[in-house]
Amino acid sequence: MSPHIVVVGGVATDYLVRGPSLPEPGGSAEGDVFQEALGGKGANGAVAAVRLGARASLVARVGTDGRGLRQVALLEREGVALEGVVPDPNAPSGAVLVMVDGAGRKQTLFSPGANHRLSIRDVLRSAERIATAKVLLVQLEVPLAAAQAAVRLARAAGVRVVLDPAPAVPLPEVLLEDVHVIRPNASEARILTGIAVHGRASARRAARNLLMRGVGAAIIAAPGGSLLVSREEEAWLPELPVDTVDTTGAGDAFCAALCVALAESQPLLSAARFAHAAAAIATTRLGAQAGLPYRDEVEGLLADVVPDVRPAPA
Repeated sequence: MSPHIVVVGGVATDYLVRGPSLPEPGGSAEGDVFQEALGGKGANGAVAAVRLGARASLVARVGTDGRGLRQVALLEREGVALEGVVPDPNAPSGAVLVMVDGAGRKQTLFSPGANHRLSIRDVLRSAERIATAKVLLVQLEVPLAAAQAAVRLARAAGVRVVLDPAPAVPLPEVLLEDVHVIRPNASEARILTGIAVHGRASARRAARNLLMRGVGAAIIAAPGGSLLVSREEEAWLPELPVDTVDTTGAGDAFCAALCVALAESQPLLSAARFAHAAAAIATTRLGAQAGLPYRDEVEGLLADVVPDVRPAPA
């Protein structure tokens, strides 16, 4: 049977416009492509996990408006289990405005709506699902208290915890101590650690900061690649030479793929290689959901992921 992953995170509708350049503050720019699609880091993570061969259950809140109904229908079509999704008649469904330029760089603005009403009680209703999962994936588009409740349930049941700390906020040490693997990008790492990440060396300093605060392992997405640091090893995964169209959703693909590989009992480095390939593929298509890869695509790119492995720094 496929491994079971529980995702606690946000659900939204993405409204994406691509153009040659991004507007300056106070200015405007003309786009050439518009796309409306299912989004939100929780939804993206759950859909990606299913496409990569796992069973995924989502714990989230959606509005009962038209957007929310379409979000649920799209999640059902992708095969995501939705028993943990709570309809909220008192808040609109989440929405994300995404702008992408010709180089694949992006700007996003998130209206959380019902996502910010996910409660500890909602999480507790999914306690059995969390306790019987192989891996819990948590993101921060929902209230921190709900995310912490899910992490505590998972740790009590011996379930592995992966944290995607986005959107980034300072996190309490008690939460970090319960996280097996954290995966911030450079901007998120700076918010979490105060360390500006410009490459491998600064990513190492940020990762070591997180390990000293109790995290089991950190994978930092830095300019030029991703750095994995655990107490046993360090591995640099250079960027893959793919034709990048849009980086939206690449982090979601990475985290979901990492969870799938860990749920299959792959070693952490192997799981990181699998996730690195998934993230690279996600950048080659416009839009987060459209870019979420399937298993055969990731396995086809794995041979190109050649990490530089070193012993963990003292």
